[in-house]
Amino acid sequence: MAVDEFRTFDLGDFPLLSGQVLHDAKLAYQTYGTLSATRDNVIVLPTFYTGTNTRNEGFFGPGRAIDPSRHFIVSPNLFGNGRSSSPSNTPSPQDGPRFPLVQMWDNIAAQHRLIQDHLGIEKIALVAGWSMAGCQSYQWAAQYPDMVQAILPFCASAKTSTHNFVFLEGVKAALCADQNWNGGNYDSPPEAGLKAFGRVYAGWAFSQTFYRERLYEQLGFRSIEELMQDWEQDHLQGWDANNLLVKLATWQTSDISAGPLYKGDFKLALSAIKARATLMPCTQDLYFPPEDNEIEARHMPNAIFRPYDSPWGHCAANPGNDKGFTEQLDVNIRELLEE
Repeated sequence: MAVDEFRTFDLGDFPLLSGQVLHDAKLAYQTYGTLSATRDNVIVLPTFYTGTNTRNEGFFGPGRAIDPSRHFIVSPNLFGNGRSSSPSNTPSPQDGPRFPLVQMWDNIAAQHRLIQDHLGIEKIALVAGWSMAGCQSYQWAAQYPDMVQAILPFCASAKTSTHNFVFLEGVKAALCADQNWNGGNYDSPPEAGLKAFGRVYAGWAFSQTFYRERLYEQLGFRSIEELMQDWEQDHLQGWDANNLLVKLATWQTSDISAGPLYKGDFKLALSAIKARATLMPCTQDLYFPPEDNEIEARHMPNAIFRPYDSPWGHCAANPGNDKGFTEQLDVNIRELLEE
């Protein structure tokens, strides 16, 4: 890993929504572009479940709606992703399975300290992101409604649905069934569990149409087995098992109404979002279905519901998969930034 791929902001002993404290917490991030003299060109791109700030670089570039020549982009990494404080890089007694529960509230509170206290930024033009990153955009707008001017969550939701929760229980169970899992106290990676995690996930990440029409061939796979083996290797080589489960717990507890501001009143939290919002689900997403976003938009004062149909399902948003999705995403972003 190149030393310049990310920077680290020291948070010290960081209080969590659960009442626990994450000791000597660190938030990894990277910035791109230059902050304008008026400090009005800030775009925040949080990271998705198996993402890092480096992976986020596929969502912007020269000539794109988000362009480092015009915008100051801040990309903070989720707790648990191996760059920010995570089970894999935190010393005892909070290492491995002893890492505390970190919720969306905690991630955004840490990002707020980075952006306001460390970078000296008072207004954010846009928070956008795919999947868990999109969930963070909702959280930003609800937690700091006077700071965020626009959000564009794509393939995401403001609250993890019960069905989404159950899907995540399935991949978690596949991982933890490995005989080497040992409650997270493994001496070597639980390889069988990580492979199973990847195989199960592959069935959810794409739509039924994707498999029916053999679109995996466009990714260079000659068979479904080749695709699933690729997903096995991605999770086996790229991710620590405890890190995956810490982020999974963050995902499962995602709810913009959790915490002292709204005390579980989800509709109140949605109605408190002042930011202009474009909600962009994929109609064939199996775990962030458009119905959830349609409901959310009814309770958000400045929201547009703009679904996109794609057989790529949740992975329509992955850069390079669906050119049409990428083009529509840029159209939506430009529209929000020009208002």
